Amino acid sequence: MPRLPLGDWVDSAVAFLQHHLAWLFDAVSTVVSAMYNGLDAVLSAPAPLLMAGILAVLALWLRGVTAAVLTFAGFALVDSVEQWGPAMQTLSLVLVATVITVVLAVPLGIWAARRSGVSAVLRPVLDFMQTMPAFVYLIPGIFFFGVGTVPGIIATIVFAMPPGVRMTELGIRQVDGELVEAAEAFGTTSRNTLLRVQLPLALPTILAGINQVIMLALSMVVIAGMVGGGGLGASVFTAISQVNVGLGFEGGIAVVILAMYLDRMTGALGSQVSPLGRRALAKAAATAGRGARIFRYRPHTAVAVVGVVALALVAGGMHLADRPGGTQAAAGSDVGKGRTIHLGYISWDEGVATSFLWKEILERRGYHVDAATYDVGALYTGMADGRVDFETDSWLPTTHAQYWQRYGKDLADLGSWYGPTSLEVSVPSYVKDVHSLADLKGRASQFGGRIIGIEPGAGEMNLLKSKVLPAYGLDKEYQLTTGSTASMLAQLARSYAKHEPVAVVLWSPHWAYSKYQLTKLADPKGAFGTGDRLHTLAAKGFPAKEPVVAGWLKKFHLGEADLSSLEAAVQDAGQGHEQQGVRTWLDKHPGLVDELAPVPGAAPAHGKDAGEAVSLGYFPWDESVATTYLWKDVLQARGYRPRVQQYDVGAMFTAMAGGQIDMETDGWLPNAQKQYWDRYHDDLTDLGAWYDRTSLEISVPSYVKDVHSLADLKGRASQFGGRIIGIEPGTGEMNLLKSKVLPAYGLDKEYTVTEGSSPSMLAQLARSYAKHEPVAVVLWSPHWAYSKYQLTKLADPKGAFGDTNQIHALAHTGFERKFPELNGWLRHWHMSEAQLGGLEKQIQEAGPGHEEQAVKAWIDAHPGIVDEMAPVGATA
Repeated sequence: MPRLPLGDWVDSAVAFLQHHLAWLFDAVSTVVSAMYNGLDAVLSAPAPLLMAGILAVLALWLRGVTAAVLTFAGFALVDSVEQWGPAMQTLSLVLVATVITVVLAVPLGIWAARRSGVSAVLRPVLDFMQTMPAFVYLIPGIFFFGVGTVPGIIATIVFAMPPGVRMTELGIRQVDGELVEAAEAFGTTSRNTLLRVQLPLALPTILAGINQVIMLALSMVVIAGMVGGGGLGASVFTAISQVNVGLGFEGGIAVVILAMYLDRMTGALGSQVSPLGRRALAKAAATAGRGARIFRYRPHTAVAVVGVVALALVAGGMHLADRPGGTQAAAGSDVGKGRTIHLGYISWDEGVATSFLWKEILERRGYHVDAATYDVGALYTGMADGRVDFETDSWLPTTHAQYWQRYGKDLADLGSWYGPTSLEVSVPSYVKDVHSLADLKGRASQFGGRIIGIEPGAGEMNLLKSKVLPAYGLDKEYQLTTGSTASMLAQLARSYAKHEPVAVVLWSPHWAYSKYQLTKLADPKGAFGTGDRLHTLAAKGFPAKEPVVAGWLKKFHLGEADLSSLEAAVQDAGQGHEQQGVRTWLDKHPGLVDELAPVPGAAPAHGKDAGEAVSLGYFPWDESVATTYLWKDVLQARGYRPRVQQYDVGAMFTAMAGGQIDMETDGWLPNAQKQYWDRYHDDLTDLGAWYDRTSLEISVPSYVKDVHSLADLKGRASQFGGRIIGIEPGTGEMNLLKSKVLPAYGLDKEYTVTEGSSPSMLAQLARSYAKHEPVAVVLWSPHWAYSKYQLTKLADPKGAFGDTNQIHALAHTGFERKFPELNGWLRHWHMSEAQLGGLEKQIQEAGPGHEEQAVKAWIDAHPGIVDEMAPVGATA
């Protein structure tokens, strides 16, 4: 039988409605959001115990003393497990959804009761609404209303409406027909018959329907936590995602307390407003004994209102008196001016950790951050329609490929901040002879014929089904179970405890590898593709809307050690205290906030040793000049008094060893300046290498043919005028050339190495290059000359130049004691080739005498570099 394209029709219908009725959906969203925000503000404003007191007074009025005591105790328990905020959000969602549902359901029920044709039409529609899986309602909700509370409320309304309609219809139909006929016989209009006869008598049934509406609404808003509905749903969803049994129980018990309260209060309210109910209550009170009357005591309505109003006034006064909570922007760093940023995250360890890191940073910069957890698909949808501003946990190009392909045109990629990662199938290390995916072939019975998977929408799952399993012939032998990360980890824990074989879908980095001894199955065919990197994605318009924040995010990077320690701090803080965990971690990383989010135009903070005079020496080499003037600017920004002076290499080492110079940044070790280090090292301190991958070489213009190595210079002295253009005579490279390199290739008798300076060597190179003349010059890498000229580095097949050097910062032996803060900064200082090359180029273009201006321009183009190099408070 041919496939009915029902799904395609539904997709087309949704697309049509999105295109033609967007104005209506926006209007509905605005109204529902306003209702929710207003109610949530009212319920969340009082202190938790005061609000619990108000709810207890309502319980006293409706149910009596026992109910009031249990209500206060129950909500105090909710507060004690730190679920008060989510509980009030959930209560707001339930009440808004219930009000809208009742406004729609009661008139429909009345219409159906009075018109059999309407009832016949509504019945299958209500059956459909009531039996459709609750999760399905979230899908159109996301497409029509985006992510957040609105789609959750709309889905709740649709899911909870059937009992309201059915019970209203049933209640009216159950009214004795003779009573209706009697009313009509006395000339009562149809409207008055409904209002004065049918509705009062049907009220208990209608209220029972409303009670069921509330219960269904409560169950649905918990599910709505998957699409950013917040509240207790977010707590439960997070607990499921992270296999957090404790959090799941706390969120669950809060749901139970809220459900019991709403159930008992709505049931009691039915008794209060129904004539039959009031008579039953009066009869029960009259027959109750003296002791029972105490527990059945219910204050008069006026007394209850006075109690509620009094507590509300106290709560309002306390709220006004409270100082604003949360993270406050420091003076001079209020970049955000209170603007709101909507941050979404997936409940994965790195997503939670980095999201709360940026929440804390942005709040310190004066932004109000609304952080919410989402399922993966909902998060991408929310970003694409602009309701979520950014998120930090996109695994690209593989894991989240399907979402990027679908929504990429509406998103902005702010760059990768970590990587590479890897996707894999893993087994416990006690499973023998299984080391690669190919080894799983023919072993299905050993693993129960299944590989334990995660969320069905995850990119890794799609990749496994479509590519990985077929590539190894495992698709017919194994079933890839779908579930969640939590269920996969739970199964891994059970199987590991029983020492049973199990194959699970995993990825790196993941804490499971530190908890269990696991074998990552190799992928020799590369079916998983290259490792992902973790990217920050944003709504397409976000960089234009918040260019400063977008700039910060584009420069955001974390190493494995930093990410692991951040995740550990958040885990140690526990659920609900993620931001406190981030603050603890930031306290151990002083200066990091200023590095990640530098304030434009902010005055830099001074260091602990501000006011100290530091002498820096340098020789006229490009990297030495560049880095010396860079540190001069950085130290001035930190309140130091740096003094710089140029030296010859030998004089520099002598002065440093004698204490006349505190430090220098251009020690080429272990080879180029070996002779000086060997002589003076007892009086010097090596502060560590800040640049590696250097090399010493002789270079010729690329237009010089057939000269590619030092050996090719043999017999060509006449072509080069019998000379190799050298630099300063005291440099290690010059000594190395004369003593080892030239003799090794038999060039010492054929060529003269001219002595001079780096500028004179570069001037000769420029003249010869302009005339297209052969020239051989002493050079090294890195050097800006390679970007200005087409040069050939002559190979050194005999290794006469020795091993490559690293560039070290060196200091007088008493430096650490004299400048402990600066000592720490220098020991952690590193520069990349791109950074060093750019700095040298900036100085070259500025020209002699303008080094400081060039450095300042380079620093301005690299915001945060001062805080990165010299974090205030850092120690050795």
